[in-house]
Amino acid sequence: MTIKTVDTLDYSASNRRATYDRYKWRALIGVTFCYLFYYTGRQTLGFAVPGLQHDYGLSKYEIGWISATMLWCYASGQFINGNLGDKLGGKRMMIAGVILSLAANWLFSFGHSFWFFMLAWGANGYFQSMGFAPGSRLLSNWWGHQHRGFVYGIYVGFSGFSSVLAFILPIIILGAMNLDWIWIFRLAPLTMLVGALVLWLFVSERPEDTVSEQAEGSLSSNLSVAPEEALSSADRYVMVLRNWKLYITGLAIGFQNAARYALVVWVPVHFLGLDWKTSSAVIDPKWITVALPIGMALGALSNSWISDTVFNGRRYLAIVSYMVLASITAIVMMFIPHGSLLAIALLFACGFFVFGPASSFWALCPDIFGRSAAGTATGVLNTASYVFAGIGEPIIGHLIDASGDTSIIFPIVAGLCSASAVLSLLIKR
Repeated sequence: MTIKTVDTLDYSASNRRATYDRYKWRALIGVTFCYLFYYTGRQTLGFAVPGLQHDYGLSKYEIGWISATMLWCYASGQFINGNLGDKLGGKRMMIAGVILSLAANWLFSFGHSFWFFMLAWGANGYFQSMGFAPGSRLLSNWWGHQHRGFVYGIYVGFSGFSSVLAFILPIIILGAMNLDWIWIFRLAPLTMLVGALVLWLFVSERPEDTVSEQAEGSLSSNLSVAPEEALSSADRYVMVLRNWKLYITGLAIGFQNAARYALVVWVPVHFLGLDWKTSSAVIDPKWITVALPIGMALGALSNSWISDTVFNGRRYLAIVSYMVLASITAIVMMFIPHGSLLAIALLFACGFFVFGPASSFWALCPDIFGRSAAGTATGVLNTASYVFAGIGEPIIGHLIDASGDTSIIFPIVAGLCSASAVLSLLIKR
């Protein structure tokens, strides 16, 4: 009979811990890498606005409705797909979303009328909603509360870098490659397949899929989740919807996301205009716009880290501070010439402070609702956030049409951020 010594047992436990940690990091890197490319399938519309206006005579008001339809379909999809991520698993949901969104982008590129564009972009919004909340659930399977600010900072921060790709790729397609606007929707979203392939090959859905029950129990007990089979879909929705903090948080993130999409969709229109290829500005306006998503990415990386280290997990304080600074920066943006170095710095700062709190908002979901309903909670909150963003798009488009002044987006952004700051004061974990 073989007798296991203390050293043998310690070595075995060490191996189990190493295995668990390796797969935990693979989950973070794989999910984040997959989502890094997701926005190339939905944040490129702003660069196609001049082409849509020229080729089909669409007004900015109509384009605002096309954008709003995508956002509302994304919102409704979040309500459904967050729960499906809890039920079916985040990995398969994210990969399916990539494939279907790519198909919808190609369909949009063959459009010929307002209604065709609106329906195709709406379908794309629903398919895009199969990414974020299911990915959040997958991460919560592997990472406990004490690391949540860090994990969501990385996840949401790299979604900001996804915005960078969603800005750079259309610039390359329209400028360096000198292709028509339709190729934005045919070439840019192909990059999503790279992320889906990495997710498929390198990420496991949950610890029990890769680590023995004994190891999973001893090394991830900090996750403290009730057995998933004990919770039905209805149970998860009831758990989330009966918590009053959901509604305050939903309003706060709704205003924040409306401000974000006001920038994402209309900043390219503001800086590029219809004659951007012949612009005489000292600094090429198309590259000025890239400062926005870079600022957004770094803002999201920083905010949840600050909520952990500076505010000791009181995420609402990190949210409020950034929203106040975003309001101030947006007001100043109204008065800055397009082609100046100051415009680049302020646009970077505006993106930094507007999108930064997103990582703290999403870290609140497992904080408040627990791991077992993390996907459902994220989906429901994302529904609220995109309903608000969708309402704003046709309104902003109409105001630009009526005033002829694209800088009107900046006082709108300032007001939205101020409303988010006030509501966020009421959120405490």
